[in-house]
This record gives sequence, C-alpha cells and structure tokens, in this order.
Amino acid sequence: MYIKFLPNDYVLRYRKGRLIEGGQGLSFRYYDKSTAVAVVPVSNMEADFIFEEKTLDFQNVTVQGQLTYRVTDYQKIASQMNFTVKLRSKEYYDTPIKKLAQRIVNIAETMVKSEMGAIRLTQAVKVGGTLAAHMLERLSGVRELAQLGVALTGVSILKISADKETFRALEAETREAILKQSDDALYERRNASIEQERKVKENELNTEISVEEKKKQIRETELGTKKMLLEKENELARIRTISEAERERLQLDAQIDLERKRKELAALRLENAKKDADAEAYRIGAVMDAYNRLSPEVLVALATLNMEPEKMIASAFEKLAANSAKIGALNITPDLLESLKGA
Repeated sequence: MYIKFLPNDYVLRYRKGRLIEGGQGLSFRYYDKSTAVAVVPVSNMEADFIFEEKTLDFQNVTVQGQLTYRVTDYQKIASQMNFTVKLRSKEYYDTPIKKLAQRIVNIAETMVKSEMGAIRLTQAVKVGGTLAAHMLERLSGVRELAQLGVALTGVSILKISADKETFRALEAETREAILKQSDDALYERRNASIEQERKVKENELNTEISVEEKKKQIRETELGTKKMLLEKENELARIRTISEAERERLQLDAQIDLERKRKELAALRLENAKKDADAEAYRIGAVMDAYNRLSPEVLVALATLNMEPEKMIASAFEKLAANSAKIGALNITPDLLESLKGA
C-alpha cells in the first residue's frame, strides 16, 4: 500500500521494530503487517493552563496562560511517548500530544506555585509580565524537558485574578485609594487655585504699591523740579535786579562822564572864544591904529574903492544932503537918475 504525509510531520518508519527511515513529509509503499510509523509534529504546539494557587498571605489566585513549545529531538520523544499512527487513518493509537502538553503544564504549575507562594496578593495580581519571563527562563533549563527532546519557545500569562470576594475587597480598597487620590487631587487643585489667587492678589498689591511708589517719585520729582525752577527764577530775578542796578549805575556813570566831557568841551570852547576875541580885538586895534594914522580923505577913498555904484550914488546924495545948506539950487532930472543907474 502507499501512504503520504504532510511536510510538517516528522515521520519515523519502522520495519519489524527497527527504524529504517526518518524525515519530514515522507511518502512510501508499505506492508501493514510488518510496518509501523510514528509521526511527530514539527511545528510549534500550544498548551493552555489555568492554575488555582495561594499567595504568601494565603489568598487564592487564578493564573491563566499559555505555553508554546516544539519538539527538538524526534527520535528521543518517540522513544519515550507513543506517537505511532494507524496507517490507514493516520490517527494516533494513543493521545501523545495531549499527554506531552499535560506534562509540560504540570512542570509549569510547579513553578507558578513557587512564584505565587513567595508574594502577596496585591503583588501577585500585578506580576503577569514578570512571571511569564521567569517561567520562560526557568522552564528552558528544566532537565525533564531536555530529556524529552522538547524546548519551550514562549510563555504568556493572560490573567492573574483573585476570587470574587477578595477581588471586590481589592476593588473597594483600590476604589477608596482612587477616590482618595481624586480628593487629594481636588484639594491640591483648590490649594493651587487659592495659592494662584493669593499670588495674583499679591502681584496686584505689589503692582499698586509700585504704582504708588512711582507716583510718589513723580510727585517728588515734580516738586524738586518746581523748587529748582523757583530757585532759578529767584536767581534770575536777583541777577536781573543786580543787572538793572548795574546798568543804571553804568548809565549814571556814563552821564556823569558825558557831563564832565561837556564841561571840559565848554571850557575849551570858552577858552577858544576868549582867544578868538583877543585875536579879533588885537586885529581891530591894529586896524584902527592904522586908520588913525591916515587922513580922512584917504579913508574915504579907501572906503569907496570897491563900493558898488548904487552905494556910491547913495553916498553922494548923503553928502549933498549934509551940505544942503551950502547949495543954492540943485536940479536932478529923471534922465540924470536913469543915466546914473545905468552907469
């Protein structure tokens, strides 16, 4: 007869109790009276578990998880467990996969028991990830698994839970702790709000104080400025008063000096006038002295030397008038006057 296996089956072919062939996915013809075949899965296998354990404080916990493993030595495991299949139906004569999973689960339960017995309930419900890592590390070095030709490839802890009443107590305790944390957070927020409000009011008060200080400084500065301006104005007024008095004094000195100069000028003018008068008197005296030494006829001749015709005619008529007593008759015609005028 002919039989064919899948590639994920490791097939061990025996004839009359002796191994004659082994490999994955074999196919061959056989005689069922003398042939036996053991089939070991090549792919990873999984085993689910649920353990009821007690913690260090004698509280029941339920640990639920899954183990992942694979066969590494097919001949070794086939020699210790019955993986023989019926050639016609390819079904196992026994339940080797189930038994192998149970053996691995029993080993894992022993480790979980020791892990849970060393910690308290409140810790136990939180160590899922840590417990899985510890179990994988410890199971990988278990001698029994190595003798079976099996290697553990993964451990997953799905849930660690207490019984209902204990869980309710934990929930209540946790709930109270959460509520307390909530109240604390609320109080902290209120205190923070009060503190912030205090800081705001303090800042406002400090701002008002700063503003008042600035106003005070401004007022003091204004007063100082006004005082300085008043002092400057007083100083300028004093300087102005002194300047006006000085200017008046200077003007008075100038007027005094001017009057003195005028007096000196008048004196000089008077002196010059006296000198001019003395010179003129001397000149007149000299002229008169000269005239006194001349005869009257020479003086008359000198007087008429440069006289104008009209004046000479007038002088002649004046002499005629003066000697009128000595003149008997005198005829003056218009023609004579005209000729005299034209002369």
